[in-house]
Amino acid sequence: MSGEAWISETAPYLAPREHGQADAWTDEAGRRGRRGGQRMLKVGEVTAPETIRRALNLGQGQQAVTRVRLILLDERPVEIASSYYPPGIARGTRLADPRKIPGGAVTLLRELGCTAGTVTEDVSAGLADPEECGHLELPPGSAVLRLLRTTSTADGIPFEASLMTMPAGRHLTYRLGK
Repeated sequence: MSGEAWISETAPYLAPREHGQADAWTDEAGRRGRRGGQRMLKVGEVTAPETIRRALNLGQGQQAVTRVRLILLDERPVEIASSYYPPGIARGTRLADPRKIPGGAVTLLRELGCTAGTVTEDVSAGLADPEECGHLELPPGSAVLRLLRTTSTADGIPFEASLMTMPAGRHLTYRLGK
């Protein structure tokens, strides 16, 4: 995707999928004649990083359930997507299972009673750490974009914080609504 504009709609990534429907990324890439995929890198409980702790209103040192995926386009890495969930929502569910979730996490979250009321996206830039460079096949010292998406219920209770890390050469336009 480097060098080409990739205009992406946020809404499909927030909407639960119908039974048997592909996840939003696979669907979006397919509509463009490409192959979208993902590889699980890590699933389990971790001490929430400070940014995630603040986003999810977790206490100091509190655990979160995480799902870290390497997002692929035509078998090439384009993004690291790290999603975090409060343990009270995710512990003991498929969110804590290393297998792919049919329809994606947003579909399971709906089944668990969590639907998006508000979504906040915060974009920043920085240098990739060595692990990010390895996964994204970047040379050391490469710049990356980081998009933190926090999804909360209509009552303002956050239930998912997703940190997406991608090469800085990407051009992203997010559109919500029609």
